[in-house]
Amino acid sequence: QVQLVESGGGLVQAGGSLRLSCAASGLTFSNYRLGWFRQAPGKEREFVGHITYSGSNTYYADFVKGRFTISRDNAKNTVYLQMNSLKPEDTAVYTCTVLGHGYWGQGTQVTVSS
Repeated sequence: QVQLVESGGGLVQAGGSLRLSCAASGLTFSNYRLGWFRQAPGKEREFVGHITYSGSNTYYADFVKGRFTISRDNAKNTVYLQMNSLKPEDTAVYTCTVLGHGYWGQGTQVTVSS
């Protein structure tokens, strides 16, 4: 059974940083692309970015380019989302997913105060 467990969310002031982690189990981790999405209150879930199998390529939504970085450690079955220069509009529940396979974590709340 595939499980994804996010951690690292919390409350941070604008301009601050957080690093989210997503630990996966129940799959051969390096065989899958991993993605991050977010959903703010009252809004639809939106794509943040994703990383390819070995981590050699990453892709980001325009609104996070230059501020967020996705990385992965295949030995630890973990994908990371480093978030810098956070803004209040980044407040959302952040969720990781195995792209194209319908596996999602439970999400972790990120709140950015102004």
